[in-house]
Amino acid sequence: MFTTGKKESKEMQAQIIESAGKIWNYLSDKGEVTINKLRKDMDLDDNFTYMGLGWLSREDKLTYTQKPKSITVKLN
Repeated sequence: MFTTGKKESKEMQAQIIESAGKIWNYLSDKGEVTINKLRKDMDLDDNFTYMGLGWLSREDKLTYTQKPKSITVKLN
């Protein structure tokens, strides 16, 4: 089992928030994109891309649409 201390946890949370901000800016500029395109275009680790999307989702900032072969995401 992997655990982190409070300092590491705070640092990770800060990275997630920073990633969410980058994703928000990207989507603000690009509009609706597939998650795969967002992943490829962003200079983020995949884990932080998904955690950033999760953060924005939790804040009710995103809309997801299921397409036949992909999922798109855009700002609300």
